[in-house]
Amino acid sequence: MNKTRKITCIVCPLGCEGEVRLDQEGNVTTDGFTCKRGLSYAREELTAPKRMLTTTVRVAGGDRLLPVVSDRPLPKDKIRECARLLTAVTVEAPVAEGQVICPDILGLGVNIIASREIKGAAG
Repeated sequence: MNKTRKITCIVCPLGCEGEVRLDQEGNVTTDGFTCKRGLSYAREELTAPKRMLTTTVRVAGGDRLLPVVSDRPLPKDKIRECARLLTAVTVEAPVAEGQVICPDILGLGVNIIASREIKGAAG
């Protein structure tokens, strides 16, 4: 099955528009991208797209939520499963910005980290 997509590169401010094609043998060809980073982005976007995950988790003992983010992009097809898993996570304050909240989520090699500080009950 041949697959073709028009893609706007988001790697740099140029925003090159190009086309990426995947043929039946798994070969990827591209047109319209002006740099190696754009070529790499286009290939990945067609064959194995990745996204950052940003969401919140509960903080124990209150109605506050802690914003969290993945420390690197994870496979796009795993975003919902990761978000669902994080709905069951509750953390204890205090929490430092950058603290790992969920290590190696779903065995993907991606950590979920706190994107801001939450002070303890006295703070």
